[in-house]
Amino acid sequence: MNAELIDRARGFAERELLGRERWFDSRPPAPTAASAALHAAGLANWWLPAEYGTAGASLTDSVDIVSELSYADAGFAFSSFLSVLGTTMLRLYGDPALADEHLGRMAAGGGFCGILVSEEDAGSELGRTAALFTAKGDRLVLDGDKYFATNTDAADFLLVAARSAEDDAVFGVVLVPRDTPGVEIVKRWDMIGMRGSATYQVRLSGCEVPAANLLRGHGLRLLEAGLNASRILIASTAIGVCRRIRDLAMEYAAAKQVKGAPLLGNAVFAGKLGQIEMLIDVMRNQCRSAAAEFDGAMASADPAAALYRAGTLRSALAAKMYCGQAGWAVATIGSELFGGLGYTHDHLIGKLVRDLRYVGLVEGGDDVIRDLLYTRYVIPTAKRR
Repeated sequence: MNAELIDRARGFAERELLGRERWFDSRPPAPTAASAALHAAGLANWWLPAEYGTAGASLTDSVDIVSELSYADAGFAFSSFLSVLGTTMLRLYGDPALADEHLGRMAAGGGFCGILVSEEDAGSELGRTAALFTAKGDRLVLDGDKYFATNTDAADFLLVAARSAEDDAVFGVVLVPRDTPGVEIVKRWDMIGMRGSATYQVRLSGCEVPAANLLRGHGLRLLEAGLNASRILIASTAIGVCRRIRDLAMEYAAAKQVKGAPLLGNAVFAGKLGQIEMLIDVMRNQCRSAAAEFDGAMASADPAAALYRAGTLRSALAAKMYCGQAGWAVATIGSELFGGLGYTHDHLIGKLVRDLRYVGLVEGGDDVIRDLLYTRYVIPTAKRR
């Protein structure tokens, strides 16, 4: 474990994020000054290979980095790491020159990658994607609307999931520079939680890029490879938020009196906090185990083939669903501990509850994850363990 890097992330969160929760919850303009500070601290895009001038962290260490950032603000953490989905796909399946150009520029500037996948009628059913790319000589032209796309406005480049207009069985992922004519921000969504991040509805109208910007392989398989990384880190945000809930509860209990005695000595309170600690520990262990499996695939002789063949990792699915459910259980306990304050905007616990809900919703809600686990790992007898 890279303890020094994780300590740097903790120090950054303490200096730049803690105490600014209400500001991050106010839906601030994106990107925030904290993103520039993250880059100045040498922590932006920390998972990219060190040859790009980044920290070069493993996904296993990224679990703890995300936990530290999320302890202060999960929305900021989400914006900071979500590019891992796109950068993973580009590194593995993009033309090497294309990948080096865009990842190098992104790393040098502390920038972002936008992922344009979800649509109004194709959220969890990506097979219904309506966005199209049309071949035009040695160029591709993209058209379509995308729904929930985080970081798009500030992104250096976008990775767009679309079908071939000539053959709807061909599903691809195309790199589109953000400044390409025809990329239109329709609106920024007013999210209930995670308001320190910025998610948009985007329209593509006649966006023309070189045909070489089409990544290799079937787009759905490429997305599965990248989603393994981002789902694990989404799950990791629950660890940080739950740690914050635990600490807030302990601060509250130190001063709160119940039946004439400090709440800290109350057996019911102690039992609830013991339950929270158990859940935090299991969440972290599951996320780090899933991340280690992903790191192992990335370190193999042919990581592109290994992840293309593996598709959706069971450990990543389990981490995503377990942390969403366990995190929501912690949020419920925490909210109840604060009584009426837990149902107000006046206390931080309300924001933390709203932020935690996203873990079980984005990049596949629980029913989607259950179905993936069933179809990929229960039905195929050989994959059962």
